[in-house]
Amino acid sequence: MTAIRHLMVLAFVAVLGLAACTPVYRNHGFIPAPEDLSQVVVGQTTVDELQGLIGRPSAQGLLTGSGWYYVGSRWRHYGALEPSEVSREVVAVSFAPDGVVSNVERFGLERGRVVTLSRRVTEGSVTEISLIGQLLGNLGNIQAGDFID
Repeated sequence: MTAIRHLMVLAFVAVLGLAACTPVYRNHGFIPAPEDLSQVVVGQTTVDELQGLIGRPSAQGLLTGSGWYYVGSRWRHYGALEPSEVSREVVAVSFAPDGVVSNVERFGLERGRVVTLSRRVTEGSVTEISLIGQLLGNLGNIQAGDFID
């Protein structure tokens, strides 16, 4: 009888050990679904309409009316190891001075570099990098030697 009990305990510990090795994914932040973003018409949708279509973001531009930023990331937790970021996405919505959407951009982060996933702009060309593009672009350029003399 004790041999069966030992086998059951061993099986339970083995199942528990295997379950501890299963990665757990957690999502942080909010990114509007592509279907919701497709309802936003560049050059026509206003700030008030945008709030009803996709909701308010967790981050806004430093200047009033300059833009809304939706940031979402996915983290992988694996056992006792430190969590690692699997993916990060940013949706940047810019506004014209009259409060109408002038630009909708989606950025991803691959190997420390900002990657433009999609971009919808009004007829004016985009000649400067947005604030969020600059912030994400600098993430891959940080080195330990920058902080140590």
